[in-house]
Amino acid sequence: MRRFKRVVVILLSSVGIGEAADADKFSDQGSDTLGHVCDYWRGSLALPTLTKLGLGNIPRQSPLTGILATKPLISQVGRMQEISAGKDSLNGHWEMMGAPLKEQLDTFPSGFSSRLIHKIETFSNRKVILNRPAATLTAIKDFGQQQSEEGDLIVYTSSDSVLQVSSNEAVVPLEELYRICRYIRFVVDESHLEIGRVVARPFVGKTLSDFKLTDNRRDFAIVPKANTVLDFLAENHTPVSGIGMVNDLFSGRGIENRIQIYNKQSSFYKLLETMETQSIGLIFADLGNLDKYGHARDPQGYGIELMRIDSQLKEIIEKMTPTDLILITADHGNDPTFKGFDHTREFVPLIAASPNANGNQLGIRSTFSDLGKTILSNFEIGNQLPGKSFLNQIS
Repeated sequence: MRRFKRVVVILLSSVGIGEAADADKFSDQGSDTLGHVCDYWRGSLALPTLTKLGLGNIPRQSPLTGILATKPLISQVGRMQEISAGKDSLNGHWEMMGAPLKEQLDTFPSGFSSRLIHKIETFSNRKVILNRPAATLTAIKDFGQQQSEEGDLIVYTSSDSVLQVSSNEAVVPLEELYRICRYIRFVVDESHLEIGRVVARPFVGKTLSDFKLTDNRRDFAIVPKANTVLDFLAENHTPVSGIGMVNDLFSGRGIENRIQIYNKQSSFYKLLETMETQSIGLIFADLGNLDKYGHARDPQGYGIELMRIDSQLKEIIEKMTPTDLILITADHGNDPTFKGFDHTREFVPLIAASPNANGNQLGIRSTFSDLGKTILSNFEIGNQLPGKSFLNQIS
């Protein structure tokens, strides 16, 4: 069994590759993030790096428009099925690291309780407005002017287990917004509410026509309920670096080198820097801002961002050494052509690449946890976490 000195996990948030086997349970039948984006671009979506790595070789009911299968295949490719009860970033990241959430966390289709809202208003000395499910861009469009003029807090949720707080950076300074979100995290944990994430979603602009989200988002996540792959690596003195949102989603646990990214465009450069300085262990990075375009139901923007990421992947691949293993995948789907504004329950792609390795099919993995199991197997760390390693299929 081949062992690699360094494993790099690159997560392309929301790049689903077709409806999952249980999509009907989420009313997501017919969702296909990557397939529909390729269809929208009518064959002009240029992804040379991902194509070379075998994106078009991943088995599907119908080929990706404009993405050809490569011959010979130089990477190991497949799909992964999610088993977690939810379909958001928290569920996807945790399951990948061996801690799938089998029970649905609390959701709030009618908004949050008056008791919780009162606590937020008392602590912040600001009025809460909206308090119902909404897309972030819609919430800012409909309530951003009022928030900017009166200093209120836009509090809203989605079909996921999330409480989001949005405000204008010129009205509510970032540190104040973060302090409010940390307080909310403390309150919901103390009251035993199972809310996956409390999210700060600041925006800027003076009028409705120029309101836009900034890159200063922060996620304050519930602490993992069980040990994850990251904990096992830390206990065995294996270096772990986290780049981007991964730090927030695991509350920093098990991550020795936490590289917080507030500008999504800079995650790529931080990844390159980390690859220069860390030659062993795990590097876990969220790359790009694709999820934003999924929620906005913007296939044009999604395709542009995906092509930008593809060009970055080329540079990352070029920095690989013979003892590197790079795993490229996603945490969920978010079809920008689908109904609504929520994530979509889909298979996610799996690409395992290493110099001089032979190409191979990894098939359909029955859980995202296979990825984490493979990482622990590579570093010869015994564990009882779910999943099945595919390390012996990489040759």
